[in-house]
Amino acid sequence: MNDRILILGAGGFVGTHLVRTLAERGEKVIAVSRQPINLHYANVEIVIGEPDEPEHFLPLLARSRAVVHTASRSTPGSSIGQAMMELQQNLRPTLALLEALQRHPQTNLLYLSSGGTLYAPARDELASEASIPRPLSYHGAGKIAAEHFIGACCSQHGHSATILRPSNIYGPGQRERAGFGIIPTALGKISRAETLHVWGDGSTIRDYLYIADFVKLCVAILVQPMPKGMRVLNAASGLGVSLNELFSLMESITGLPLLRSYDNSRVVDASRVVMDASLARQQCQWSASTSLRHGIENTWAWFNTIQP
Repeated sequence: MNDRILILGAGGFVGTHLVRTLAERGEKVIAVSRQPINLHYANVEIVIGEPDEPEHFLPLLARSRAVVHTASRSTPGSSIGQAMMELQQNLRPTLALLEALQRHPQTNLLYLSSGGTLYAPARDELASEASIPRPLSYHGAGKIAAEHFIGACCSQHGHSATILRPSNIYGPGQRERAGFGIIPTALGKISRAETLHVWGDGSTIRDYLYIADFVKLCVAILVQPMPKGMRVLNAASGLGVSLNELFSLMESITGLPLLRSYDNSRVVDASRVVMDASLARQQCQWSASTSLRHGIENTWAWFNTIQP
């Protein structure tokens, strides 16, 4: 029966949290991961692999009422000068998924795009879904390309798809990984009394979204009937914080200094991106409820439980 929720990228930070939440709600989940994952639930089927051809997806989609695409293998920084890598590692598997979905119109799609890499900097305005995307990186360009392909698929074949453009997601379970998340990177440097290398002067402003809040939005979308066609929703707290303000808050929470050095900014980093999530509130009755201080406190507490 096609009553499962298929999660692509189930071994990642977002994917792991989403699988656990859905499983604990009693949903049947197919969790696809490149690497073995430690998720032991009777209602979770784990598939180890890296599907990148339509035929790889077909037997999975045949049993699924929805597919959540959380998989990504790049960041804005890692994609610098790597256009072909973005094509092969991210866009190509997404297009293979869309080709397979053509044969399974009953399966809805929830795609995790990006917020901070798509919107142009604005001094005082919040970026809305109607704002014109202006990606500075190949990573962002790949995300917006995927969005357009998803829209074309919905138009041609009558699919239902929701695209989420999240801001910077953080929280417990997000391990240090080069280029993936300033918060775990900075907390790691604090814990080891190492120096954090900062691109720019620390004035870059971003929006930070706690993982539990983001997962609540994903669940709200998956448990409701998805409207026909493609829709785009921002997922954000709506509160802009500079890097230097973020670092000061971390020092206040940990009681420890964050050593740092500053270098020239990169062309792939927008100076300010803060997003408006009112459409998600209107359509999904959702809003972010976790303060940045409380979220970082929880993340720091988790950080001190993990083995080095």
